[in-house]
Amino acid sequence: MKKSNYIEGFSKLSRNEKAARMGEFMDNPSNYENELQKYRFPDEKLQQQFEQFSENTLSNFHIPYGIAPNFLIDGNLYHIPMVVEESSVVAAASKSAKFWYKKGGFQTVSIKTKKKGQIHFLWKGSKEALYSFFNQIKPLIPEKIKTITQSMEKRGGGVKSIELKDNTDQLADYYELDLTFETVDSMGANFINSVLEKTAFFLKEEAEKRYPDDMEIIMSILSNFTPESMVTMKVECNIKDLEEADPHLTGRQFAEKFRMAVLIAEKNVSRAVTHNKGIMNGIDPVVIATGNDFRAIEANAHAYASKNGSYKSLTTISLDNNVFRYELSIPLTVGTVGGLTNLHPLAAKSLELLGNPGAEELMKIIAAAGLANNFGAVRSLITTGIQKGHMKLHLDNILLSLNATPEQTEKAKKHFKNNTVSVSEVKSFLNQQS
Repeated sequence: MKKSNYIEGFSKLSRNEKAARMGEFMDNPSNYENELQKYRFPDEKLQQQFEQFSENTLSNFHIPYGIAPNFLIDGNLYHIPMVVEESSVVAAASKSAKFWYKKGGFQTVSIKTKKKGQIHFLWKGSKEALYSFFNQIKPLIPEKIKTITQSMEKRGGGVKSIELKDNTDQLADYYELDLTFETVDSMGANFINSVLEKTAFFLKEEAEKRYPDDMEIIMSILSNFTPESMVTMKVECNIKDLEEADPHLTGRQFAEKFRMAVLIAEKNVSRAVTHNKGIMNGIDPVVIATGNDFRAIEANAHAYASKNGSYKSLTTISLDNNVFRYELSIPLTVGTVGGLTNLHPLAAKSLELLGNPGAEELMKIIAAAGLANNFGAVRSLITTGIQKGHMKLHLDNILLSLNATPEQTEKAKKHFKNNTVSVSEVKSFLNQQS
């Protein structure tokens, strides 16, 4: 392995100069630079557009863009775009969508869309003085931030509440101003942060006039934890209708076994993490395909799963009155205007394919995809096992990595239709064909 050296002024180099510098740390610099070139867009204008999305871009990292068709959600049919490299994800979503299509599909139970921002500060004076100051200043804030909020307010959004929180039980002199926002079809991060920073400046300015040196603003930032911006999605059917889920189980047996698997995810942290990962398998690809922030959504979901002090599953199940009902409750913050949703050509096409939904409708679509993938994973786990379907789909990747010829690939697919798939088994089979 070649040792790296400190690089001064890397961001100021041209794309080709950056690639050449990175090539110095590779065993085959020309091969590295050729690979980078291969995955750039032939259209230089388009390539430059993509390079503006991020710093120090050398090339593009391609991930498959697929479709999970026939999602019936609240009576509307969607064909959902998914950007993901794991072979079984789109297949699992599609299979679950088909399974629930004739059973009423996916249905929204509830949805909320408020987001939160915080101004964290220290107050050295008395609590009485702070609360007196806040009560005087609070009515003046809307006017001071009007230049930022008026456009959002015309669309039905804006600042919905302002609350002072005493956090001195956590840290000495530590307080927080909590602002609740509605950002309509925008994810709203820039809007929220701009409002917070202007509010913080006004607070500090006024505090200096009345209580010099008592207030120190630490930071102003939106919170990616949004328990007031979330959706609950369900699937349900008569337990008898689950008989088609597995030929070896009755509907009741399948439902009871499925229920026990979900209860285990509620009680066992190790299982809960993998259970929720199965949900995010469906959610992240749709979030990426529509140009939204999957990192914020991941952090949000896992924080919510831990809201009661221990990490639990995000799904619940009931088998009351012979009805199988499976629900996912997950906090989501997404946008359908602004950011990459408009700038990334395929993100824009994804939204067009979905009928150009508003943020609330997109939340429902994303939640349905998450519930679908999780249902598919649990169904496999309690019946055939997760590896049977996964490794069948993974066979193509194994054959590709082993440089199988088209003839070998065809024979391998026939052979492994009823045989266990593994790298060693596939390698052995190919050696026999040589």
